Amino acid sequence: MFWAKMTECFFVAFGAVLGGSMLAGIGAIFMLEPPTTTMLRISDNIKIWALVAAVGGTIDPLRVIESNFLGGHLSPAFKQILLFVSAFVGASMGTSLIQWICKGGGTS
Repeated sequence: MFWAKMTECFFVAFGAVLGGSMLAGIGAIFMLEPPTTTMLRISDNIKIWALVAAVGGTIDPLRVIESNFLGGHLSPAFKQILLFVSAFVGASMGTSLIQWICKGGGTS
């Protein structure tokens, strides 16, 4: 159950960055702007929001960490921290993929 939630957080954050950046690129084409510049900017700016969306908000998970950590129960707090890390890695990988795509996939 926990591993499924951790995987879900990763892919929600990854998908939010990837999908948001790709759709922003399509919108840039309609506005006659360069899509790669827009996609790079959006992928960097949307990363924190992808993390928040993946974890499900910021207040409740932080309260779980605070109440369990201060209460001496480290396991639930550690699990919440791992969910944040998983979502952060997903958002960072989404941003890296967008950067890789916009720079031509590593070809010169």
